Amino acid sequence: MGCAMPWTCATILPDQLEAPLTFLANLDRPRAEMLRAKFAQQMPEVAVAIADEPYDKATVRYMLTWQVPSDIKTAYPNLEVIFSLGAGADQFVMSDVPDGVPVVRLIDDGLTSMMQEYVTMAILALHRDLQGYLDNQRNQKWERVSVPPLPRDRRVGVMGLGELGRGALRALAPFGFSLSGWARSAHQIEGVETFHGEDALPRFLAQTDILVCLLPLTSATRGILNSNLFEQLPDDAALVHVGRGQQLDHAALTKALDSGKLRAAVIDVTAPEPLPEGHPFWDDPRIILTPHIACITRLETSLPGIFDNLKRHQMGQPLQGVVDKTLGY
Repeated sequence: MGCAMPWTCATILPDQLEAPLTFLANLDRPRAEMLRAKFAQQMPEVAVAIADEPYDKATVRYMLTWQVPSDIKTAYPNLEVIFSLGAGADQFVMSDVPDGVPVVRLIDDGLTSMMQEYVTMAILALHRDLQGYLDNQRNQKWERVSVPPLPRDRRVGVMGLGELGRGALRALAPFGFSLSGWARSAHQIEGVETFHGEDALPRFLAQTDILVCLLPLTSATRGILNSNLFEQLPDDAALVHVGRGQQLDHAALTKALDSGKLRAAVIDVTAPEPLPEGHPFWDDPRIILTPHIACITRLETSLPGIFDNLKRHQMGQPLQGVVDKTLGY
């Protein structure tokens, strides 16, 4: 019986069974050595090559990497699966990935939990005007910044309804905020008003007091957080940016803050990273800035998903977390 999708079936041929089966750990040595030790315990039939050691590239069937090696199309003739060292793969240039080789994102419930924690922290900080109180503290001022509305009167909208976006909405639900979400395709989420497609984006933005960006980076989302988008938000809105740095127009954010269109922002991702010395975000009291820590990949908690996918591949079963190469997630 044939395979409807080539990456759902093992491609190991009978004359390859005696050849070494290698998993390349293309990452820093401490994590690569941990990976090797775990494989020795769980899947000893698979040898783990570490990128800064000599190894035979022709034996590599699987690869864990943040970005693809420049010689991937010519030097890895037996490569069958690429594991992205992240929750998505929009950092890859997909045209560099060999045809027929699937890219699989890390599957780790811990990533969703970390994002839930961060978004909840950011929303509550903006809801209670924490940025204003931090500024008062720096200036030794003991005074009230504002009286926040009740949560039911604060409208929180999430752009991007993948696993992280849906997880953030689940975490926010118990606080009683009015929740909405927008994505390019239709979604149904209990307790959340959902919008989809370009035509619905203005309506979504117009009723969002705190906007959370959790979009993947694509050609359509690059630079999406710009002056045009900010102008469609209600006056005195706020922003939580935890998507990708290239989605935010820094000058547009500063302009929106200066004009009063936005009152505050929590920013975890920027382009470039780190921000250069003297960048206005460093000293802007309306911005709470963190160094890309909303989600931190913990390889050790992703290993069960990697092992499961390897066994699925060897048994000819569908892989979990295959990335749409046109979208990067």
